[in-house]
Amino acid sequence: MTKKGFSTTNLHSDRKDNPEHGVLHKAIHPSVAYGYDDARELAEVFQGKKAGYNYGRQLNPTVTALQNRITAMEEGVATVAFSTGMAAIATSFMSLLRSGDHIVSSAFLFGNTNSLFGTLENLGIEISYVDATDVAAVKNVTRGNTKIVFVETIANPVTQVADLAAIGDFCKSEKLIYVVDNTMTSPHLFLPKKVSASLVVNSLTKYIGGHGNALGGSITDTGLFDWQSFDNIFEHYKKEQPNLWGITQIKKKGLRDMGSTLGPEAAHHLAVGSETLPMRMDRASSNAQQLAELCNTHASVNNTYYPGLSHHPQHSRARQLFNSFGAIFSIDLIDGIDCFDVLNKMETVVSSSNLGDTRTLGIPVAHTIYFEMGAERRASMGITDSLLRFSVGIEDISDLLDDFHQALNP
Repeated sequence: MTKKGFSTTNLHSDRKDNPEHGVLHKAIHPSVAYGYDDARELAEVFQGKKAGYNYGRQLNPTVTALQNRITAMEEGVATVAFSTGMAAIATSFMSLLRSGDHIVSSAFLFGNTNSLFGTLENLGIEISYVDATDVAAVKNVTRGNTKIVFVETIANPVTQVADLAAIGDFCKSEKLIYVVDNTMTSPHLFLPKKVSASLVVNSLTKYIGGHGNALGGSITDTGLFDWQSFDNIFEHYKKEQPNLWGITQIKKKGLRDMGSTLGPEAAHHLAVGSETLPMRMDRASSNAQQLAELCNTHASVNNTYYPGLSHHPQHSRARQLFNSFGAIFSIDLIDGIDCFDVLNKMETVVSSSNLGDTRTLGIPVAHTIYFEMGAERRASMGITDSLLRFSVGIEDISDLLDDFHQALNP
């Protein structure tokens, strides 16, 4: 069969599995338990000898359909979905790592991921934070107990773009698990598999779901990592094909044991929302480009951070890697202009902490989502007290431009 495009494949995803009654969307299955006429068959399902459903904390038909969608989007071999993006990261790392292991991480991290890594350090996992825009920084701190290198595609909120391809080559040569958080770009703008990513993180809450009405997260195994070279796999999970060892351990030790289960209703919302990902992402990215260009020349703005601007330090890299530059940008205001006053003057932009919504959202970063991190760490990430981050939506661009004009003018 001829390979079809991203949108066509995604739109017809549910129909591939012959859903009940010919419905076009996989139905919501709210049942927690599954009954079997033959108790031996139930035992075979539990033991992994036969495909099937045993308990809702581990498997659900609606969630399975969503996982299959994400796997197709990321061109991977398997996906596990979780209740949130943070649950996906936390349970995966807890499943794969042991005390004494070492992670190399981008220093430009989402605030909650930074907080999670602090918890991992308390459990005996060592972490080195580096400027991931240069592969040399990763190489310089890698050592014998390094197991994982973790980066985000575009950093939130100052939009640094990691040296994704070079880091992927390095991880491949050193047999390190390369985890790429694709949330800021989504699989429509970027395919981490092309830079040799081992595991791909998506906060489904954001661009894939896209409507701010459901929480979810996922981990996708690209099939590129040789799990036979990884010494933290439990013997019991080596019964699977070797390319599934890692994702099986994440599913069993993470999803099953830690219980961060994605509910079927949320899975349904996320799956339906994902169908318009390309159109939403293209529109939002175009809007973000025009708004960033406006802010870049506005007298009230000291700095504008957006990979689509020619002066951005990684502009050329972003142009080479991504289909467009994304829908997130941030601005530093000049002295004397209060960031709260600017947001309060906006009529179309909503003051909100989420991103990836259809609506444009703005937030004073240092005072909210990065407040707990502390002033010193914020400064190291380029986050000032006047920084405003915008997650651009799909509104009419003329209305957004008018809103920014009136809010930024004294």
